[in-house]
Amino acid sequence: MEFATFILAAQRGYHQSSESVVRNSIEQAVLSEQAGFNTVWFAEHHFNNYSLIPSPLMMVAHCAGVTSAIRLGTAVCVLPLYQPQRLLSEIGLADIVSNGRLELGIGSGYQQFEFERFGIDIDQAPAVFSEYLDILLKGLDQEIFEHDGHQLKIPSTAISVRTVQKPRPPIWVAAASPPSMGRAFREGHNVLVTAFHDGLDALSTLRESLEKAASFEGKNVSDAKVSLLRCCYASDDEADINSYLDNARFQRRLSEALYKRRQQSKDGYLLQETPTEQDLSFETMRENLPIGSVNRVIDRLLEEISILRPAQIAIQTQLGDFDQKTMLRQIELWGEKIIPAVNKSLGHAAGMAE
Repeated sequence: MEFATFILAAQRGYHQSSESVVRNSIEQAVLSEQAGFNTVWFAEHHFNNYSLIPSPLMMVAHCAGVTSAIRLGTAVCVLPLYQPQRLLSEIGLADIVSNGRLELGIGSGYQQFEFERFGIDIDQAPAVFSEYLDILLKGLDQEIFEHDGHQLKIPSTAISVRTVQKPRPPIWVAAASPPSMGRAFREGHNVLVTAFHDGLDALSTLRESLEKAASFEGKNVSDAKVSLLRCCYASDDEADINSYLDNARFQRRLSEALYKRRQQSKDGYLLQETPTEQDLSFETMRENLPIGSVNRVIDRLLEEISILRPAQIAIQTQLGDFDQKTMLRQIELWGEKIIPAVNKSLGHAAGMAE
């Protein structure tokens, strides 16, 4: 089982400077490598405090210089917000400076707030995403390519900065719908999924959706790698657990508000946190998620893995204004105890099945 950290780089209030949020995120990425994580993922968002990473590829390029082995991923590059021709060169550059460690996560986006400020119609995002992915695949796979589509017409073009990984870096599709899942399986891409703060039933439903999408394309789910984004936290300190849960619920509230195309801001920037119908109590979140003592987290992860059968678990580390020193200790704890225990149990189970 691979493990990753997922860094959203949130700012819960003006008591956090943008500089401190970004530097904390980099520190978490560096420690993730030292703790033995396989990958660190960087989000992409714009124009509000939900996330302060406008360019995950820039974070990849920077972290390439302060790490040596960990895979560095974009989760995700929102394709409709890019010129795919330029993005191709930036992908190549990021893969070169990282010595072939780039994991290319892509998605269509979902926040009306962001799309409006780029002058892009979010209702067209799925169609734009599909065509831009076509262009990326051409540019990554062909020395010279051209494109004649509905969105763009590109004459014969060469991308001068080519990726180190051949034929291309691994591509991960944020699969929030059957069409996106289906395309990922059809074209041999990997899949990024989340069950948000829901429990085992949601994971079972997610597994069924993956199986249905793969089967429709004549594939098996195991033909692609699946990464599950999950809020996880191990501690015996109730105050730390409640702080983590509070920040996780804060992030979900902002995401829900932006998804529903509402702008909740009094000053034009800082989004106001308000309860939503998606809110769960701390008690329910603890029941649903791998949160609690180290043993509880290990046992719950093994249960969730047995249901969804992912290739990777991506734990959400950088949430709201959660204390940085506490989060760094959490990353170390995963490296010291949780990751080895989970993989030992999985290896034992695999051996018993042979």
